[in-house]
Amino acid sequence: MAQQEYDVIVIGGGITGAGVARDCSMRGLKTLLLERQNLADGATGRNHGMLHSGARYAVTDAESAEECIKENMILRRIAHHCVEEHDGLFISLPEDDLNYQQKFVESCRKAGIRADILDPEEAKRLEPAVNPAIVGAVRVPDGSVDPFRLTLSNVADAINRGADVLKFHEVIGLIIVNGRVLGVKARNNLTGEVKEIRARITVNAAGIWGCLIAKMAGININMFPAKGSLLVFGHRVNNMLINRCRKPANADILVPGDAICVIGTTSDRVPIESVDDMRVTPEEVNILLTEGAKLAPALATTRILRAYAGVRPLVASDDDPTGRSISRGIVCLDHEERDGMAGMITITGGKLMTYRLMAEIATDKVCEKLGVEAICETASTPLPGSESEAPVAKDGPYMYLFNVESGRHGCRQPHIERDSDGDRALVCECEEVSVGEVKYAVEHQGVNNLIQLRQCTRVGMGTCQGGLCAMRAACLIGKLKGNICEAQKDLHKFLQERWKGMMPVGWGQTLSEAQMSAEIFQGLCGLKDKNFN
Repeated sequence: MAQQEYDVIVIGGGITGAGVARDCSMRGLKTLLLERQNLADGATGRNHGMLHSGARYAVTDAESAEECIKENMILRRIAHHCVEEHDGLFISLPEDDLNYQQKFVESCRKAGIRADILDPEEAKRLEPAVNPAIVGAVRVPDGSVDPFRLTLSNVADAINRGADVLKFHEVIGLIIVNGRVLGVKARNNLTGEVKEIRARITVNAAGIWGCLIAKMAGININMFPAKGSLLVFGHRVNNMLINRCRKPANADILVPGDAICVIGTTSDRVPIESVDDMRVTPEEVNILLTEGAKLAPALATTRILRAYAGVRPLVASDDDPTGRSISRGIVCLDHEERDGMAGMITITGGKLMTYRLMAEIATDKVCEKLGVEAICETASTPLPGSESEAPVAKDGPYMYLFNVESGRHGCRQPHIERDSDGDRALVCECEEVSVGEVKYAVEHQGVNNLIQLRQCTRVGMGTCQGGLCAMRAACLIGKLKGNICEAQKDLHKFLQERWKGMMPVGWGQTLSEAQMSAEIFQGLCGLKDKNFN
């Protein structure tokens, strides 16, 4: 690989980089995607999974709102196995300015977003979990999307079309000759090996870390690292997405997804040096709980599974300490035009919702520089799993398991082995993950460890947070990969990641369960380490 030259190297294995890799490969370009950790390891895997209608930005950022609603409708067509369509409510509480509702509705409709004013009683009938004190409600076409599934589907399609993907490869330098980027120096974070890989164009799609990549070429990108913290609750309180009908603020979105719901987010500027180790503070937990209960009072008595935080890749334009007023618009920088450094472009800003459009803009620029005439077809070409409707199980045994697998894998569900009792046996009861599904993930989706398995199947994301299923899953992966010796190390790392999310909410049932898990894995199974406590 070090001796071959690519047309394009894409830096960053989040949703934007995955989308760029897919688009480039679809246009016939020899493409390499580099990610320093697991795919979707940054902001892509640390958001609330909202399928934005754009309504949230209709008043404050009309351009982003229009982009969101257009991409919303595209994703419903090309990635329906990643999307749940349940609509959303924007609610007004007694302390909110009800006059804002009319401005909100007018702005939505101007941006092309359906916005229907509902009687509060009708809203409570549609969504019983909503705060009964509401004085106003608007229904919009919001939904939820699985960011892991979406990223992996884009990467799978890129690979199917000839792209190469290197995970755990970190860019530590750029190859620059006579004012032109000719490729990258990448370190294998598993082995320490360093290699040079060359390409005609390098696309910087590293999110908030993109400013550090640019700095390797002596280029400054004024990024605004905006930390957002979120809480995951133990069951699905609401079936429609619930927003506050006001200007964006802390803890004003409650998103249902799969069997849980997520409240978010906060927004605070953080130093760029801290973005690799985001921790949720007690103050943030208190804000999320207090404000979240105003959306759905049941949250006050619902068990919290975990807390997590991500960093939005905003491009700074003012001194707003929260970043709330910064546009969520797309920023594409041609460094030859902007900085006199040929051979590299940066694509940043935007949102999970607009990743496909971001990829189209970046790939258009790549093709322009390479003299390639090829149109973008990502808006009309379904992702793997959404080529056709998912099969529906007929009444009978294991019907629920069949439908859960179809929800995760779409029309590719029939490829999962389920003929024997062994294949149908459950590895994870909380998320209904079978042995057959784990086999499929390892053999066909490139899964090598528990974190990657979690992204594909949701193993460990349920109520027990891996306490009852992680060991089975680690053992099964070890057997399938023929490397049982790595299973214990993998299991330890996975449990540490689960504990990091449980620690900020470590009281009551959550603390009891963490103590029980520690007894199981340290006491009974001998998984002891000074860092695991």
